[in-house]
Amino acid sequence: MESSFINASLPDVADRMLFAVPKKGRLYDQCLSLLNHIGIEFHRKPRHDIALVSNMPIALVFLPAADIATYVAKGNIDLGITGLDIICESQTADDVTELTRLGFGKCKLQVQTPAINSSVTSAHDLVGQRIVTSFVNLTKQRFAELEGVSIDRMKTQVRFVSGSVEAACGLGLADGIVDLVESGDTMRAAGLHAIDTILNTESVLITNHHQRFPKLVETIKQRVEGVLMARRYVLCQYNIKRESLDKACAVASGRQAPTVTSLEAEGWVAVSVMIEKKELADKMDQLKEIGAVDILVLQIANART
Repeated sequence: MESSFINASLPDVADRMLFAVPKKGRLYDQCLSLLNHIGIEFHRKPRHDIALVSNMPIALVFLPAADIATYVAKGNIDLGITGLDIICESQTADDVTELTRLGFGKCKLQVQTPAINSSVTSAHDLVGQRIVTSFVNLTKQRFAELEGVSIDRMKTQVRFVSGSVEAACGLGLADGIVDLVESGDTMRAAGLHAIDTILNTESVLITNHHQRFPKLVETIKQRVEGVLMARRYVLCQYNIKRESLDKACAVASGRQAPTVTSLEAEGWVAVSVMIEKKELADKMDQLKEIGAVDILVLQIANART
């Protein structure tokens, strides 16, 4: 699906895949880091929202994160990075394909009320009251569900504001708010606490159902998945007596299976295995207990699944 947006508004991109990334905000720096790790080379000129990639037929388009899902869904953009919350709020989930979740930008979309209001302990207690949010669609869906009615028959009043949502209760505009919570510092500073979670969200790589460059999309997907795997795993190498190999493999079996090589010393083998970083310390202790020696850990710079 092509459009006048692709042909007329962007220079020198007719034969390039359009890849949208957030132009600023909480996802921007992490997206730039990811682009660097997957080998996309570009130079973005000051105040320019388009950058031509020098080593691949791609044009990067820097857009507000809130708009990316809509552009991808309509076919104006071929590939994009945005938040799962944006996809759900923009109601484009049926028109985009989620290629992979990226593991950053994780937060929760939560219903919040003033902490001093002890009479409100759940979202049910806010039914029929005033809610302020920048996520109107998701908020209406949640409260219609709580009321057991359709959105057009719900009694809860949902009002849109574009920023500083956390100030709405203190200013008397709302009885509760719905907003994203990452660390919770902003919420607590505003005297609020969470009483319900509507959605757990993170950054996702998406495309549409009318891909102009399916092979290139698959290449980017594989590169991204390789970077994510490298961030998740390390390569652990150790020596162990062959008689203890089965026990060692039970401790650390790897993604597929360990690589085992015979050593010159009779009865000994060398093992290489991928281990999740979060499990590494415990796995090393267990391997040591069953007789593994010379245990080394190597960082993985990149990978392919």
